[in-house]
Amino acid sequence: MSSCSPLTADRQANITSMLEQQADRVMALGEWEERWQQNKIGFHQPEVHKMLKKNIDKVLNGRTGVRFFFPLCGKAVDMKWLADMGHSVVGVEISEKAIRQFFEENNMTYTEEPVPAIPGAKVYKNSEKNISLYQCNLYNFSNSIEGQFGAIWDRGSLVAVNPGDREKYAALIISLMANDCRYLLDTLLYNPDLYQGSSCGIELLQSEDALTDKQRNWGLDKFLENVHLITPKSN
Repeated sequence: MSSCSPLTADRQANITSMLEQQADRVMALGEWEERWQQNKIGFHQPEVHKMLKKNIDKVLNGRTGVRFFFPLCGKAVDMKWLADMGHSVVGVEISEKAIRQFFEENNMTYTEEPVPAIPGAKVYKNSEKNISLYQCNLYNFSNSIEGQFGAIWDRGSLVAVNPGDREKYAALIISLMANDCRYLLDTLLYNPDLYQGSSCGIELLQSEDALTDKQRNWGLDKFLENVHLITPKSN
């Protein structure tokens, strides 16, 4: 029976240093736009995310025509996959290039309109598939723009936001959740013992080993990809 070797002092120091850097990380919106302009988008997946496929029945919970919200949507092909199933999709993304590429790479026509409630913002729409993608700062978006949603798919948004903004992010997400909303959250590092959630119930659906040579070079011997289902607690 094999077991993980204990952490050496050097490896523990590497992990501590990495987590300290993570806690202080601040990434400006312009840096995300620059990544798209330079095509440094290793986070984009060209196929529908396996965790979404595996857990879609849990998210739908027997419902049809569900309104999905995609925070920091990029050009995720998951959006078209859900739209093809008859669901509607609203996404928010800072990069205009990402949004245009989504429609163009999926051979979809789209319209472009200003958003009066958000100065400087635009919304790109394909009415046939009922997909609306807002180009704006995520925190300028609110339920006054598109109401609340029956489902949220968060594949890399919570992971990407600056740690100092996570409370603001959580407040926004909760405000966008309808009473029957089912929020699927994919994370790479999450300890539910540290955050039980006062407004929502959290259920771990799946946990998979995501350790690669990249993480081993950081000094890690364990790296898990976890998927949680988050639902509003009944009043």
